Amino acid sequence: MKTLIVDAQGALAFAEVPAPQCGPYQALVKTVSCGICNGTDMKLIHGQFKGYDYAHDYPMMLGHEAVGRVVSVGEKVCGYKEGDYVLLPFTDPAGGFHSAWGAYSEYGVVNDVKALVRDGLAPNSALFPECAWAQTVLPPEIDPVDAAMIITLREVLSSIKTFGIQANQSVALFGCGPVGTTFIKFMSLLGVHPIIAFDIDEEKMAVARENGADYAFNSKTEDVCAVVREICPEGVDYVLDAVGMLSLINQGMELIKNRGKICCYGISPKCQMELDWSKAPYNWNLCFQQFPSKQEEGEAHNQILAWLRAGAIRLKDFISDYVAFSDVIEAFDKVQRREIALKCIVRYE
Repeated sequence: MKTLIVDAQGALAFAEVPAPQCGPYQALVKTVSCGICNGTDMKLIHGQFKGYDYAHDYPMMLGHEAVGRVVSVGEKVCGYKEGDYVLLPFTDPAGGFHSAWGAYSEYGVVNDVKALVRDGLAPNSALFPECAWAQTVLPPEIDPVDAAMIITLREVLSSIKTFGIQANQSVALFGCGPVGTTFIKFMSLLGVHPIIAFDIDEEKMAVARENGADYAFNSKTEDVCAVVREICPEGVDYVLDAVGMLSLINQGMELIKNRGKICCYGISPKCQMELDWSKAPYNWNLCFQQFPSKQEEGEAHNQILAWLRAGAIRLKDFISDYVAFSDVIEAFDKVQRREIALKCIVRYE
């Protein structure tokens, strides 16, 4: 099968590798779609994702936001059947390549959590990986191509819960790309108020307002601290970094109220900085949530479906581009040139 790889120089290419074999608790799926992740995928391409290094882990297979159609099932499977569309298939290392989840492959595997629980297997073991909790079957009314977006939506919703953000609390959010816009939409639905959004792109700021931001400002031209303090004189409950800039941690210190929290979701290229809390209140919190739990992501699934069925959200509102799998390398070039406004979905069929 064909898969997308990146080498130690950051060059993307297609490679032929053996298709995966499914175990007794797994199903083999044919990939239907996969979302391009502006965060994880790009950091892996540039060798900036913590835990991976050029010397040992490259070349590697990329992708982690896929949807696949079940084509065969293992002997113990009870939760999948042929023809089901399933979220979050992964592909193990193959053909001499390491795997950073490997979902930009023509085939992948999913793990049947129903069968694993039925037979009493230990969670987070070799046969029961954590991703099984989030490898869920799509209902028939959901378009399986657009459904790749659900993976990001679940990650964001589970992270809002992890950060502890609640109704009637104030948030200053930085970065109004696909992830930041999703945070804004969901926080608005959950009654978070006021939501103060910052970006340097006027179009993204307009999208932020459309999705529920009470205020949207250009962080290059506005005095960030002044506008936040005008809206929330005591400071905000939360500063949320949805883009991955270390400087936002120190900048956030003078924006939060007493016992406020700086929340880092975006992945920064570097993992070291000088922390300066001289302008912070005496009591404050710093929280990193950069690798959402797949079990918590799975627990967010039903709320996302409920919002979709109620019309509170539409998947297409988060998607700006579609490309064929054969054109995925060019699509990554467009992402790097900032020519893709929201989520780009790769089609396989």
